[in-house]
Amino acid sequence: MVLPGGETTFIGDGGLETTMIFERGIELPEFASFRLLDDERGRTALRDYYEAFVDLAAMHGVGFTLDTPTWRASHNWGERLGRSDAEIGELNREAVEFAMRLREERDEEVPIVVCGTIGPEGDAYRPARFLGPDEAATYHRPQIEALAAASADMVSAYTLSYVDEAIGIVAAAGAAGIPVSISFTVETDGRLPDGEPLAAAVERLDAATDASAAYLMVNCAHPSHFSAELEAGDPWCERISGIRANASRRSHAEIDELDHLDSGDPGELAGEYRELVEALPSLSVLGGCCGTDARHLAAICSACLGRG
Repeated sequence: MVLPGGETTFIGDGGLETTMIFERGIELPEFASFRLLDDERGRTALRDYYEAFVDLAAMHGVGFTLDTPTWRASHNWGERLGRSDAEIGELNREAVEFAMRLREERDEEVPIVVCGTIGPEGDAYRPARFLGPDEAATYHRPQIEALAAASADMVSAYTLSYVDEAIGIVAAAGAAGIPVSISFTVETDGRLPDGEPLAAAVERLDAATDASAAYLMVNCAHPSHFSAELEAGDPWCERISGIRANASRRSHAEIDELDHLDSGDPGELAGEYRELVEALPSLSVLGGCCGTDARHLAAICSACLGRG
């Protein structure tokens, strides 16, 4: 498959948190990148980070999905970091405004979609509890409503480890009147952390929500962990429109134990993306996750978009 050109093909950024922690030397307790909005140093680092990916998008004639630094900007994580619900709501608004200002500056060069990023209620790999769909909708509703009120174009939920939370997020986004994408993470066996096969998770989510999520993704896992499932060509694979893979082939548990960044091999990763591009007819969003940066996305763009 050749990715369609123009505004229907987008790249995302890479591993925001790992880049800031390991490459920029900025502390982000709990991986809470919203802390970058607290001061000028953080905002400058954030702008420089996004600009590198916007430049790549401009070079290759594609769009950019600008995911706000709000993966941890929800009640539980805010409470752990000493932030009130009012402060967390304000941070979500500020993050969207920050993204929209950057879009205004580059609007003539690159189509930019401002995606209000949300993450799981608990640990993505080892959740302490499993929310039912209604509980998940109640938990995520305040953040989704804040992002919608700030005029984000859509909500993007990343690193989800079980289906019921995804169902609740889709319901909350629907109630708020904002489009939503859902991204699952998987372990080295291609299954979600709760043990459900990726295929079953996709099918169950769509059955419970009338397939109302705008599109589905896989993130925070290396392509070798899930490529066999996607390359099988089953009908559910058509719902996978985005990949944001880790640079490392290691498991989540192994990555958590490292005291350094495993950034893998950008060229090798790009080749594995190319195989996925050829296998997935709906794939139109290419980004990175933990351990990836602009070098990885540059290699992925060259391999998958045929320019540069």
